[in-house]
Amino acid sequence: MEGGAGAGQKGPAKTKKRLRLRLLFHPLPLSPAPALIRSAMSRPDFTSPRAVVKRVLAKQQHEGQGAVVRRSIGRNELRNLDPFLMLDEFSVSPPAGFPDHPHRGFETVTYMLQGSFAHQDFAGNKGTIRTGDVQWMTAGRGILHSEMPAGEGVNKGLQLWINLSSRDKMIEPRYQELLSEDIGSAEDDGVEVRVIAGEAMGVRSPVYTRTPTMYLDFTLKPGVRLNQSIPESWTAFVYVIEGEGVFGSVSSSPVSAHNLLVLGPGDGVSVWNQSSKPLRFVLIGGQPLNEPVVQHGPFVMNTPAQIDQAIEDYHYGKNGFEMAKYWRSRSVG
Repeated sequence: MEGGAGAGQKGPAKTKKRLRLRLLFHPLPLSPAPALIRSAMSRPDFTSPRAVVKRVLAKQQHEGQGAVVRRSIGRNELRNLDPFLMLDEFSVSPPAGFPDHPHRGFETVTYMLQGSFAHQDFAGNKGTIRTGDVQWMTAGRGILHSEMPAGEGVNKGLQLWINLSSRDKMIEPRYQELLSEDIGSAEDDGVEVRVIAGEAMGVRSPVYTRTPTMYLDFTLKPGVRLNQSIPESWTAFVYVIEGEGVFGSVSSSPVSAHNLLVLGPGDGVSVWNQSSKPLRFVLIGGQPLNEPVVQHGPFVMNTPAQIDQAIEDYHYGKNGFEMAKYWRSRSVG
């Protein structure tokens, strides 16, 4: 794309799915899952709770070809959040979409919330992700691709950009795809989680994250509290998808959909659903890279000279973009 449970613990969480992962290109070893990421409990299994230190309302803006996104990370209010570069909540109906465009130097994670999107790239890879599916794309040294709605009506989802370290920016591109039914999930005392990356409530994702990352999709029933551990050295944030919740401190003001909350230092976070409706949010965390970030649109490198080189490579079709001069995506449908 351009641009814990309430009153007490009642035994182990119920694991709902076994995990299978479809890989394109060559497989890599699983990244280590942090031991601190464990199940939600009535008593926190962390000692230093994180507070909300910044709140950003994702405002609508136009991207691609007639598409509308709500951007939170990547706005002037929150230019980036190491290692995260951008978070868009997109809502797209045909014929709008994201036609042919390049990337270099980072990863994109697309999580479909409603509808379906078709993907094509200049190496001949193609596929469709549907409601609940995830595509984890490592652009590395270069990708030219398109992302377009594959069905009628409104197609919604989240797209997260994750930076790659300097040593990984020029690796070969690769994809990891998870179908909705193959994403591990668990349920305990009114808390349900889908584990896209990392580990929670006894479920571990098979997704390999070059930049160590956790990506958890939580739903809390009314009157439920969640306590979730987060590795202490990681950056972490919450994005509210549906409903209204209280985050960090029980005395905090409720936060509704389309708000991103940056979490401060600590090794876990508490969440309360004090409303009469379910609360759904994603909790995302990652290990900071602590490297310079120089970005020019879809290219993210460490120095201005590397950005100039990326533009030149794309323009002249070299160093990973050899097929860019001759490839055009085909219409979906």
